[in-house]
Amino acid sequence: MEKTYSPKEVEEKWSKFWIANKTFSARIDKNKKPFSIVIPPPNVTGVLHMGHALNNTLQDIIIRFKKMQGFNTLWVPGTDHGGIATQNVVEKLLKKEGKTKNSLGREKFLETMRQWRQETGDSILEQLKKLGCALDWDRTAFTMDESRSRAVRKAFVKLFEKNLIYRGKRLVNWCCNCGTALSDSEVEYESESSNLWHIKYPFTDGNGYITIATTRPETMLGDTAIAVNPRDERYIDLIGKTVLLPLTDRKIKIIADFAVDKSFGTGALKVTPAHDSADDAIAQRNNLQYIEVINTEGKIFNSPEKYNGLKVLEARKIIVEDLEKNGFLLETENYQHSVGRCYRCSSTIEPLMSSQWFLNVSEMSKRTAQAAENNETQFFPPSWKRPYTLWLENIKDWCISRQIWWGHRLPIYYCQKGCPPFASLEEPSKCPHCGGMDIKQDEDVLDTWFSSALWPISVFNWGIDEENEDLKYFYPTSTLATGHEILYLWVARMVQFGFEFMQDVPYKHIFIHGIVRDKHGKKMSKTLGNVVDPLLMIEKFGADALRFALAQSAAPGRDMQISEDSFLSARNFANKIWNASRFIIMNMEGLDKIDEDIKPVEMADEWILAEFEKTSRKIKSLYESYDIDGAARENYDFFWNKFCDWYIEISKARAASSDAKTKRQVLSILIYILKGSLQLLHPIMPFISSEIWQALDGALKNKSGEIISKTSFIENVKIKNADEVLGKMLSIQNIIAAIRALRSEINIPLASNINVVFNVLDEKKRNAASESESYIKRLAKIEKIEYAKDIKRPKNCAVALTEGFEIFVPLEGLIDIDKEKARLQKEREKISLELQRTESKLKDENFISKAPEAEIEKIKERLFQARLKVNKIDENLAYISE
Repeated sequence: MEKTYSPKEVEEKWSKFWIANKTFSARIDKNKKPFSIVIPPPNVTGVLHMGHALNNTLQDIIIRFKKMQGFNTLWVPGTDHGGIATQNVVEKLLKKEGKTKNSLGREKFLETMRQWRQETGDSILEQLKKLGCALDWDRTAFTMDESRSRAVRKAFVKLFEKNLIYRGKRLVNWCCNCGTALSDSEVEYESESSNLWHIKYPFTDGNGYITIATTRPETMLGDTAIAVNPRDERYIDLIGKTVLLPLTDRKIKIIADFAVDKSFGTGALKVTPAHDSADDAIAQRNNLQYIEVINTEGKIFNSPEKYNGLKVLEARKIIVEDLEKNGFLLETENYQHSVGRCYRCSSTIEPLMSSQWFLNVSEMSKRTAQAAENNETQFFPPSWKRPYTLWLENIKDWCISRQIWWGHRLPIYYCQKGCPPFASLEEPSKCPHCGGMDIKQDEDVLDTWFSSALWPISVFNWGIDEENEDLKYFYPTSTLATGHEILYLWVARMVQFGFEFMQDVPYKHIFIHGIVRDKHGKKMSKTLGNVVDPLLMIEKFGADALRFALAQSAAPGRDMQISEDSFLSARNFANKIWNASRFIIMNMEGLDKIDEDIKPVEMADEWILAEFEKTSRKIKSLYESYDIDGAARENYDFFWNKFCDWYIEISKARAASSDAKTKRQVLSILIYILKGSLQLLHPIMPFISSEIWQALDGALKNKSGEIISKTSFIENVKIKNADEVLGKMLSIQNIIAAIRALRSEINIPLASNINVVFNVLDEKKRNAASESESYIKRLAKIEKIEYAKDIKRPKNCAVALTEGFEIFVPLEGLIDIDKEKARLQKEREKISLELQRTESKLKDENFISKAPEAEIEKIKERLFQARLKVNKIDENLAYISE
């Protein structure tokens, strides 16, 4: 092994090896239980960001763990065509060339789209290879390739023939920028500062007025009623009266509806059925007229000439001015409210009446919710189940048509002789109703999420053959790992389609993770300049460091905070693994064989084997329950704190022994623990574990040639009275730690061997210490240990207290009292200054009001630690002064 770990070389080597040798290619094996995952397909526009890195690292950990458990694992890769997002990207590129999609025409534009996708669409998959993803690259799918396209057409036709797909004119979410309808799940809401305008609507009899409050005065041009709550005593006598709609010559009625919130605004609501979903519901209950006043370009139409052609915000400004000028505006107040935005371009959504295709998901949703309640689909963590079922219980029919060109064109055809529209799997040559040959395909394409909802079955070529062997063997898949932000857009849709087309759930487990935020808890964005680039982190620290840092922070279902320090710490861990492994392999030189039957010789051997057995069980259990951050922390704690800091240090003398038997015995245990640790680490850190495993195998005379990815977890060695052994070793560790801490506090030179007196408080602990005296002497650098009972603290002695002992350390000749006193006083002054600065910061109201909560907590912790240090220095100064 090289002296220094070089991640780049190792990662390139193993990434190529896994692909060339098809290490993770899966074929049907009836003797093995399948475990399959389908990748949440990234958009073809995608470049690996920290969210992708987290999601795919977690999936890779699960797949590698299951493979080592003996499952026939399959992880299917692929990309999504991305619909609106991808079309927007290519349209921007065309704009730079002075072209538009309309100037090219549909066919030429789609040809340009396909060419762009061919050249750049798989970039993110190449980047996933750098991450070390154990994907079966032979199965790479694309949502618009032939097999997936056929699956989409087949699904659509089946749904159409069951009368679940229908066309209707309804209120939809419209993105004026993208020029298409969106489903409810594709609208993101954010808080916005605006105004609440109080407008008076005069009664037509000239006897007073009623006041309404609105955030959208421009939509009043489409008002067809004013609604009040029938239980609102202020307005009971006004129900049925007629008012004049300001700035127009139209008259509208005051109606009663229980949906009106008496506490909002004035308690009187202007009803604009064609441009508000709540008003639409009121209109349907009260049989109101629909008047459209905003078109698909976001401009006013069908209104007084003065306002026609104005953009919504322009119209709002002028209408408010006119209301004020004509005495209709009574009050303007500042108001914070929620505004819907397009999930792709962030433009404000306009609710508009539009003729669209809808999918009736009522029965599918009931079955999907039932599956969650019955634990046919289990959530990890379970807290996400309720929001999921609640959404399904309140879901509306799905608007599935989109007014763009890039995507799956609706397989709906119109006969020019006026026959009913029909759906067809293949392009028809004639009308099935009349035999006429003059037919035309619908211009719209399907919502991107329609093809994504079919992903768990389409990747297994359901569109070509519904009974194929792959589908029977690998479906339903085992686990879906995904972020909570697409729980409704995608996760629920896949379950709906799973039941509809396969009569079964598409996956048994739903593992929900959070999103990656910066170290202050803010969402990463280019605008804020706080984006941490995973590819840059791989280049700087290595892929294993990136993976470990993400895994260690990925508490199920919760957002995580990360910074460059996280990856630096993970790289240090990788270096620790490398150095410890190198030490063991170097000491294997000249070793003719190792013991296959592991037998402990000393208590430390029993202890590390018992610790490994306990840790191994715990880590496997954590992997099994998707507690990946817990598994990462346990791996770290065992390898660094227990194996390296304790057992390797204790074993160094025996590992260097000239006695062949002694050397073989300890190295057999070191190799066993190292191999087991590498296996437990492998799902999280596949590159370094693969390289060390190969080096370890190469150092043995009976080489297996087997790569770690294809091994099964080694059997644990059972230790009798394991709890007793662990308890004894803990006592020894506490003694050593106490003496080390004392040496550090009083600044006893590391090179100095010291004498200690153990004042015995517990005879059982004395026996444990006596048996392991050699460990204590070696690791605490002690020349001589004396045991005594019920003695007072000797003169010129430092003291440490542990369970079972008072430990006295005579200081004469070890330190210069005056120099040590001066050093401690200087250290105290330095920390006191830091204390003053920190306390001042926390008293600064301006700082406290602006600083992120995480930053404030960090400063409070710094203050707490500084006070502890001052107290400890004062104790030592008092003692030295005595």
